[in-house]
Amino acid sequence: MSLFRSSTRWMLLSLLSLGACDTRRATPPAASPSNATAPMGADQNRLYADVKFLTSLQPARHYRNLKSLNEAADYIKTEFEKLDDGRVEEQPFRADGRQYRNIIVSFGSVDAPRLIVGAHYDVCGDTPGADDNASAVAGLLETARLLQQLGSNLKYRVELVAYPNEEPPYFATEYMGSAVHAKSLYEAKVPVRAMLCYEMIGYFRDEPGSQRFPNEQLAARYPNTGNFITVVGRTGQEAFTQQVQALMQTKADVDVQRINLPAEMGLAGLSDHRSYWKYGYEALMINDTAFLRNPNYHLPSDTIDTLDFRRMAEVVNGVYAVLLGL
Repeated sequence: MSLFRSSTRWMLLSLLSLGACDTRRATPPAASPSNATAPMGADQNRLYADVKFLTSLQPARHYRNLKSLNEAADYIKTEFEKLDDGRVEEQPFRADGRQYRNIIVSFGSVDAPRLIVGAHYDVCGDTPGADDNASAVAGLLETARLLQQLGSNLKYRVELVAYPNEEPPYFATEYMGSAVHAKSLYEAKVPVRAMLCYEMIGYFRDEPGSQRFPNEQLAARYPNTGNFITVVGRTGQEAFTQQVQALMQTKADVDVQRINLPAEMGLAGLSDHRSYWKYGYEALMINDTAFLRNPNYHLPSDTIDTLDFRRMAEVVNGVYAVLLGL
């Protein structure tokens, strides 16, 4: 997840103190994972295994370390290829003389409108990136595993995409993997129902005061304990974010909040969903509030032991309900 422009003083201070890819050390909080499996839903053991693989890659899987980045892409592709009825493909592209790959699996009728689910697999700097963004990739993989149970009995063609180049220096450029994918849909005149972006879904806290906010107005509206997941959209998407929140809450045993913010504020568009806005597609982010909660954001301390796999699984269960209910 990348920091972007904000009209608030808080965000400006955050940018100055964190930097685009700051790697100062922070003290990890106590872990709260569980190894139990959610019945008939997302499997915490598989989520853990996916995060463990991605965070173990050395050197870190960022845009310059193509060996590790490609190992991540190969892992995702291999997991997709294990699934029944999934159509797997790569979408290669070049940036500054280097080749990158979107990895895609789709389910459902090839002629149906698309419903996109995405997550980026690169990290910022030399960090393990457990929450940002291995948690989201694990969620994407687990969503695909759940979808294979349905075969072709889907209303939409559900397309799950793993992207590189969400982090600096490519954030908000045409070289984001999501920008390449969104442009390809638009140029092919593909009907798109919506896009859901998994972005940092693994960090939760139960201590009062563990949730921060950019201003007092938002603090007055939302819980100050960081144990919820958030559906994030821009102003004008209120009906859509409310629909997604309601569908998620039917199956997710975790509190689901929603927020719509002006696009110019910056906070609303801090991940790959922004690439789809350019073409008029409905797109939003599923997010644990990132640096507003997680002190390990873009730091070496963003490690697997800081994640809550029980709640991660519940987030996936909620998104799965959205894919079936839209």
